[in-house]
Amino acid sequence: QVQLVESGGGSVQPGGSLRLSCKGPGIAYRRYCVGWFRQAPGKEREAVATLPGVGPITYEESVKGRFTIFEDRTKNVLYLQMNSLRPEDTGMYYCAAKTTSYCGSLSAADFAWWGQGTQVTVFS
Repeated sequence: QVQLVESGGGSVQPGGSLRLSCKGPGIAYRRYCVGWFRQAPGKEREAVATLPGVGPITYEESVKGRFTIFEDRTKNVLYLQMNSLRPEDTGMYYCAAKTTSYCGSLSAADFAWWGQGTQVTVFS
């Protein structure tokens, strides 16, 4: 069992920025596929950005050019930098990991380990 812990959520106005952090064993060493998901009220959990051990980084279409997933190996932390935030970015954000180094399917059901989530609210 891998325990993941997110932090960094908060409330911001449109156009603002937040940086989410995720800590967990080996999370920043690309041993396995890791990613950030979000879940808005009444909606399914969706992958926002994924960072594989092997293969390309992927972003959900609406966040391309605004969000960046990256790791800091010196601190063993996975980040999600979110810029130009929009009200539709509001939701609970989760850090997740697979048991494999490649990502493949980005369905939430295919990710084995999860954090508790951190709330992001973008309001006018």
